[in-house]
Amino acid sequence: MSAHAPAAPDERSALRGFLHQQQEAYRNAAYGLTDLQAGTRPTASTLSIGTLIKHTTFVSRGWLASALAAPGPRPESADAAEAWADAWRWEESDSLATVLGAYDEVCAQVLDAITTVDLDTPVPVPDAPWFPKDVEAWSVRWVWFHLLEELARHAGHADIIREAIDGAASIELLAGREGWPEMPYVKPWRPAATV
Repeated sequence: MSAHAPAAPDERSALRGFLHQQQEAYRNAAYGLTDLQAGTRPTASTLSIGTLIKHTTFVSRGWLASALAAPGPRPESADAAEAWADAWRWEESDSLATVLGAYDEVCAQVLDAITTVDLDTPVPVPDAPWFPKDVEAWSVRWVWFHLLEELARHAGHADIIREAIDGAASIELLAGREGWPEMPYVKPWRPAATV
């Protein structure tokens, strides 16, 4: 992950580059955390880094399913409500490695779909109270932009939560992950020394 999305010669490249950058923001926020820290809720919010990763995995899967099923409706899962609720819980049995593994899998599938699915294909609007009733379908293009919005919104939450856990800022975490040299204005994050 770099500090900026790559230059994009076309719309698909731009969508793919910006979505990938936002996907990586969660790996950045989780960098160096233990499983216990991933479930920590250090702010007034009920969110943790771990639950944000679980939620964005769930949301990415859902929008990916919508894009792949288009122009037909997204297949509904019998356990969708339970899966949605589970994405907001961090259990003792949850591990950051497992959660990130599931997240990486769906992220790769989304990036692949961006390059293969027709951006103009209509995607039926799901039946939920928060979706408009006067729109029958969006395009696959809209789906990717909406997913970008969702990821960016929650990446900001993840940055705040991470800073509340150990003071690590996003740019310092990125510098640590990528092995940047120390600069006067950015010190790569490293775990605190234990005594």
